[in-house]
Amino acid sequence: MFRTALRNVLAHKARLLMTVLAVLLGVAFVAGTLVFTSTISDAYQKSSEKGFDHVDVAISPDNDDDKSKPGDAPDLSQSLLDRVAKLPGAESAIGTVGGFAAIPDKDGKLVGDGFSSAGANYFPGKDGKDARYPMKEGRAPANEHEVALDRKTADRADYEVGDSIKVSVDGPVLQQKVVGIFTTDDGNVAAGGSLALFDTKTAQRLYADPGKYTGIELSAKPGTSQEALKAQVEKVLPERTEADTGKKLADDQAEEIKNGMSGMRTGMLAFAGIALFVGIFIIANTFTMLVSQRTKELALLRAVGASRRQVTRSVLIEALVVGAVAAVAGLLAGIGIGAGLRSLLNSTGATVPDGPLIIDPTTVGASLFVGIVVTVLAAWLPGRRAAKIPPVAAMSSVHAPPSTRGLVVRNTIGAIFSGVGIALVLAATGMDDGKGPMGLGAGLLLIGVFVLTPLLSRPLIAAAAPVLRIFGMPGKLARQNAVRNPRRTAATASALMIGLTLITGLTVIAGGIQNAIDKMARDSLRADYIVSMASMTPLAPEVGQKLEKLDVVEKSTPLRLSPSRIDGKKTDLAGVNADSIGALTNLEFTQGSFKDLGGERVVVDKDLLKDRGWKVGSTLNTTFEDGKKGRLVVSGVYEGNAIISGVMVDNAALTPHVEDIADFQVMLKTKGGVDDATQDKLEKALGDNPAIKVQTMDDVSNDIAKLINLMLNMLYGLLAMAVIVAVLGVVNTLAMSVFERSQEIGMLRAIGLDRKGIKRMVRLESLVISLFGGVLGIGLGVFFGWAAGELIAPSLSTYELVVPWGRMGVFLILAALVGVLAALWPARRAAKLNMLTAIKAE
Repeated sequence: MFRTALRNVLAHKARLLMTVLAVLLGVAFVAGTLVFTSTISDAYQKSSEKGFDHVDVAISPDNDDDKSKPGDAPDLSQSLLDRVAKLPGAESAIGTVGGFAAIPDKDGKLVGDGFSSAGANYFPGKDGKDARYPMKEGRAPANEHEVALDRKTADRADYEVGDSIKVSVDGPVLQQKVVGIFTTDDGNVAAGGSLALFDTKTAQRLYADPGKYTGIELSAKPGTSQEALKAQVEKVLPERTEADTGKKLADDQAEEIKNGMSGMRTGMLAFAGIALFVGIFIIANTFTMLVSQRTKELALLRAVGASRRQVTRSVLIEALVVGAVAAVAGLLAGIGIGAGLRSLLNSTGATVPDGPLIIDPTTVGASLFVGIVVTVLAAWLPGRRAAKIPPVAAMSSVHAPPSTRGLVVRNTIGAIFSGVGIALVLAATGMDDGKGPMGLGAGLLLIGVFVLTPLLSRPLIAAAAPVLRIFGMPGKLARQNAVRNPRRTAATASALMIGLTLITGLTVIAGGIQNAIDKMARDSLRADYIVSMASMTPLAPEVGQKLEKLDVVEKSTPLRLSPSRIDGKKTDLAGVNADSIGALTNLEFTQGSFKDLGGERVVVDKDLLKDRGWKVGSTLNTTFEDGKKGRLVVSGVYEGNAIISGVMVDNAALTPHVEDIADFQVMLKTKGGVDDATQDKLEKALGDNPAIKVQTMDDVSNDIAKLINLMLNMLYGLLAMAVIVAVLGVVNTLAMSVFERSQEIGMLRAIGLDRKGIKRMVRLESLVISLFGGVLGIGLGVFFGWAAGELIAPSLSTYELVVPWGRMGVFLILAALVGVLAALWPARRAAKLNMLTAIKAE
């Protein structure tokens, strides 16, 4: 039986090719994901470890909870640096200062990632050099007008020693001269960010206070362990500071990198799973057709003594061989995909640290296991079904159609699954946390629809009959062929249905979220312009002060966040200008108004008021950021949202308690409203700083749209794998259908249907099957999108169902295109059949 199974594999190479491709694609996606994430994770990990080579112990402010002072812990003093440098186990001590520093290129565009655009200090040792940043050209910065750039940033922006550049820290533009270019092992730079070095005094002025540091790094003397040095350091540490060994910092960063990559890996593997799930339909379909075409052969084997188990085993052996070949080929393709993804990432400017391609045993084992097990499991049911056919019935061809009882059982099971699935999904929409029940319900509904697809195929395909009549006899034959074997049609259409269900559902959800955020921003804000940092870091207070003095500005307010404790609970206070906030926002008040804001009087959003049990007139015992205590009084209640919420305080009352004043954003109302001239004037006042965004509401809306579209396009790209697998399924089904109907096609040719008619018949059959799957997928996608939206709506009050009719039309056209493309080869093959040979075929 083993030899028989191998011969069957070799005898049906062409038939099994599509199955191999389907499994190969799924396995390649799994292997590619594992190789890519392992390679990137390993490269970043080694880069970060290298970055901590010179650090044995690091000292930093301890920002853990402090009941006496809710704000951040103070920076480290020069006296602490001097003390730890004299410890018996310390070889050297470096005071570090760092923060955000944006470097524009010669066209004014930001270099690097934005979020990883950093600035730091150059701290020379006894030899006048900083071992962390070896200078390759020029020298270290020595005064407030000089800066040094990392080599990668200098190359990308085409800067050389002696060039004059703009540097933005938290608002004002600094005009600096490049005096040095250095290399670094900093992981952010390796990942595509930028690093600018200032002299220590300038860095302290920009990022801390004179004589203060944000961190201290110690290296140990030979013979002193990191733990021993840490023990010495801890004896001299002041309150609210902490010390960690370099090894712990490297391990923590490695764990962070691993956790960060695990999210990406899980997401990509989920899409690989979808592609493999879709592939299961193709494999099962292929083996069902292969088995049905070899029914007489299998019956003869039964007649000469083969048992049911041996017949089933022979089919599973074929599947094992096919799965093994596909898994090995998929693994090799996946390694190529992993290498290609890293190169693609580098080409987009998101530089990845250098390192070898990582192919670990887990990747190899998972790829082979997935490919072989998926194929064997998918082939088990067709093999078992073939073994059950009585030999005499099979040789007499009396076995063909499934019994009415079998169809009734199938339809009953499908109806139960679908009904329970719909009930669960509908029930979940009314729950506070209905993610679990909704996920279960969605899975049951998908299974139910799949089981019911043969039943649904007849009425839905029949609905296309009027259109198919236009094409004459080929159209009529195409319709009949599509419904002749509803199980095969269902399995083929279901593969496409799953891909389009996910694509449509994601599109509906994304459209609703985008519309909700846009509506929320427009409904709650009256400001003409919103000014913020491109990196989402705080703005310097000088930005708001400078803009407020412009003659085109009527009203302005900075939004200033400050940590505090109210009645012992952590609470952020939002500082605004009491006299202008009412003109810049459009918030609905249930009690009071912005006129009641000022001094000790504050306004609170309704949800926070209810959560804390406050009411208008309640006294809030408050510990401010600087540790001072005071009392605030609730004077108004407003409807908060995802953009504006919390406790609003007048800046005049809050700012004296803020140690390091920084604004989240500045809102402006201008005399001329929104126009290009006003925006130019605002941007020029800020020195045409590329790190600061001056945005209208339309700009904010476009930013949201771009972000959501970027995410959608990434998801579309990943789901495209499932659609490609579905296309292979349609091709496979049609090719085998043509082979199975060779005699019938020969007869049609003999009675007058020409080659063009045969081609048209096969193409129309493919088109009908693809559109059937497309209609089911889009319908389910809209339903799931609506249901998910109902879960989102309570936390996003402006959420509404947005049905993207345009995109749905595109999806339906794509489904039709899939049908047309998938039919090209089978239709050509059918038209080329020799009619006499086909008529004689068995």
